[in-house]
Amino acid sequence: MKKLIVLFTLSLISCYNVERDCKDFKIGKFEFEQEIDGKKMKSVFERNDTLQIETFNGKTDTASVRWVNDCEYILQKIHPKNMQEKKAVQIKILSTNKEGYKFEYSFVGDPKKQTGTVTKID
Repeated sequence: MKKLIVLFTLSLISCYNVERDCKDFKIGKFEFEQEIDGKKMKSVFERNDTLQIETFNGKTDTASVRWVNDCEYILQKIHPKNMQEKKAVQIKILSTNKEGYKFEYSFVGDPKKQTGTVTKID
C-alpha cells in the first residue's frame, strides 16, 4: 500500500513539471511585448553568448550578457547614460515552450521581481 501511495504521489508531481529547456534561447532574435501606461510596446533584441542588442521605441542599446547558469543571466548596459542604466538586470527563465519563454527580472539585489514573456522570432 505504501508503494502505491508513493507512486501515485510521484505521478501527480510529474504532471506539474515545467519545461525549462533554456539552451534553445541563449542565442537568436527575440521579441518582448509589455504594457507601459496602458499601451502595448514591443522590444526586439538579438542575443549571442556575450552580447544583447535591443531596439525599443526607435532606440538601440547594447548590453553584455553573463550567463550564471543555463536559465539565468545578468545584463549590463555597455554605454549607460545615467545611474539607473548602470544597474545590472538579473533575468531568470521560468519556463519554456517551442515559441519562447516566460521569465522574471529585477535589478541585481532588488527583491521586487517583474515577469514577462519573450517570443523567439528567428
